[in-house]
Amino acid sequence: MSSSLSSLHLAVALDGAGWHPAAWRESVARPHELLTAAYWTDLVTEAERGLLDFVTIEDALGLQSSSFTEPDGRTDQVRGRLDAVLIAARVAPLTSHIGVVPTVVATHTEPFHISKAIATLDYVSSGRAGLRVQITARQNEAAHFGRRTFPPLHREEYDTPAVQKVVADAFDEAADYAEVVRRLWDSWEDDAEIRDVATGRFVDRDKLHHIDFEGSFFSVKGPSITPRPPQGQPIVSALAHATIPYRLVARASDIGYVTPHDVGQARAIVEEIRAEQTAVGRADETLHIFGDLVVFLDDDPAGAAARRERLDALAGHPYTSDALIFTGTPSQLADLLQELQSSGLSGFRLRPAVADHDLPAITQGLVPELQRRGAFRRSYEADTLRGLLGLARPANRYAAAAATV
Repeated sequence: MSSSLSSLHLAVALDGAGWHPAAWRESVARPHELLTAAYWTDLVTEAERGLLDFVTIEDALGLQSSSFTEPDGRTDQVRGRLDAVLIAARVAPLTSHIGVVPTVVATHTEPFHISKAIATLDYVSSGRAGLRVQITARQNEAAHFGRRTFPPLHREEYDTPAVQKVVADAFDEAADYAEVVRRLWDSWEDDAEIRDVATGRFVDRDKLHHIDFEGSFFSVKGPSITPRPPQGQPIVSALAHATIPYRLVARASDIGYVTPHDVGQARAIVEEIRAEQTAVGRADETLHIFGDLVVFLDDDPAGAAARRERLDALAGHPYTSDALIFTGTPSQLADLLQELQSSGLSGFRLRPAVADHDLPAITQGLVPELQRRGAFRRSYEADTLRGLLGLARPANRYAAAAATV
């Protein structure tokens, strides 16, 4: 594979012991440590040793389930997790360059709370924070909060008008959620804090702004109680599989994660998101589109295949995923990533099948292979996540508006 393609961006998605449901049963896994800070610190520092752009941390508002819509009652798979934002806040100060992007479920949380949580994460990481916006329409998760209900949803009914309306509303809410979060980040101008001991003025009140957001889902006055984050705007990202979530990516995200299974599908997805991006007036903004892949990596292709088969046997069924499942060597994966990159993807978010096996295989096998091809960085070239992604620090919308009055 030619190395003429430009350098790509690389992230990993961290979820418990790994993305395969039997990952916790592998000899290298550490199931007794999944709820410890040390475990997550180990994973993120390993990702940083590999010079990766960022890690995402999975989260949800209900127990993990093999069912798309409801709890499954299984006891042979990992159940229970720590809060992703709090994991990120614990790990971030122990790292120096890698971005830390926890998952946030917009459906049952308040944008005001998340705005200050991610702003705080940006402070404790010195400008390396982001969030992954997720929605849920599961009845059991709604029941944890008791504020709203959802109709029963079944995967086979996904394309019916009734279900599409529920899905569209959930993603519209997520887009408004992201907009409120962004406005709250801007509700303090960068120089709002004066801290002048001589005059006794700590804050310039004229540089704190009400956002006065009124929408179908939220009514938020503002301002935030947390000053504008170091990046100005931490990164907003979202996973998308179809047209409705593609619109969320185009409208509200800096990064969209997509799940093509070949180059043709990747090209079609990129074209659709770019068209949506133009339709909402963001054609001139940088919007990264990352391909998601689950990876089983070994030095020998047969070894990777055998490991996957062994895990499938432990799980009692073949592993399936929304994303393409890659089984092979780091060199073969590098070939595939460069092939997929030709479709217009700017990076990839890899999901390690077994965290303690496949993450080191990424950092110590795939990364050196990509470096040899001139397709990946050899050192961190920026201290912020926006900088790593080639995104400028944005002007404050309220300061800019005041300057034009």
